[in-house]
Amino acid sequence: MKTLLWATGGTGFTFAMTTLGSAVVFFFRNQMRMGIQKIFLGFAAGVMIAASVWSLLIPAIEEAVSMGMIGWMPAAGGFILGIAFLMTLDGIMPHLHPNTNKTEGISASWRRTSLLVLAVTLHNIPEGMAVGLSFALAAQHSNDPTLYAAAMALAIGIGIQNFPEGAAISLPLRQEGLTAKKSFCIGSLTGLVEPVFGILTVLAAGGIKPVMPWLLAFAAGAMMYVVVEELIPEAHLGEHSNVGTLGVMAGFLIMMILDVALG
Repeated sequence: MKTLLWATGGTGFTFAMTTLGSAVVFFFRNQMRMGIQKIFLGFAAGVMIAASVWSLLIPAIEEAVSMGMIGWMPAAGGFILGIAFLMTLDGIMPHLHPNTNKTEGISASWRRTSLLVLAVTLHNIPEGMAVGLSFALAAQHSNDPTLYAAAMALAIGIGIQNFPEGAAISLPLRQEGLTAKKSFCIGSLTGLVEPVFGILTVLAAGGIKPVMPWLLAFAAGAMMYVVVEELIPEAHLGEHSNVGTLGVMAGFLIMMILDVALG
C-alpha cells in the first residue's frame, strides 16, 4: 500500500505538471515559436536519455547482479522488449505529430485533433512506467532510503519536462479551432496515462520481484525508442538545429544532477 501511495504521488506530480503546462493555452493563443519548441523537445529528450541510464538501466543491472544473474542479460533483454513494445504501439495506434500532415499507424478516419492527442499519449506511457517502477524498486529495498530519493528525482525530472509538453499539445489544439477550455482539458488528459501505467507497473512488479530488472530495462527501452524515433528528429525538424541540440544537453545535465544529487 505504501508503495502505491508513493507511486501515485510521483506520477500524480508528473500529471499535474502536464496540466500546468496545458494551462498556457489560456494566456497564449498563438502556437509556440519553432525555436522554443525545438528547445523543449530537445530538453525532454535529454531528460529521458539520462533517466533511462541512471534511473533505469544501471539499477536494472545492479538488481540483476544482487539476484545472482548476469547483470547485462536482463538489462539487454528488457531493453529490447521495451523497444519492441513501443514500436508495436507506434505501428498500430493511429497518430499524428505536430507540424506534420502524415498520419502514422493503422489508417483511420479520425479527426486531426484526436490523432495529435494520441501521438503525445503514446510517449507518456513509458514515462509513467519508469516512475512507477522506480518507486516499486525502492519499496523492495525499503532499508535503502537513497532509492526513494532516486525515484523522487526521476519524478521531478519527468515532471519538469512535462510542463512544456502540456503546452506543446494544448496550443496546437487551440490552433486547430478548439476552445481554450477544451484544449486545456485534452492537453491535461494526455498526462493521465502516466499515473495509470505507473500504478499498473507497481502492481505487476510487487508480486514478481525476479522480473524487476527486466521491467526496469523495459521502461528504459521504451523511453529510448520515443527519444530516437520522435523527440530528437522533431527537435531538428527542417534543418540542423543548435538550439535543439543544446536542449538535449541541458535536459541530460539537469536529470543527471537530480539523480546523483538526490540519489
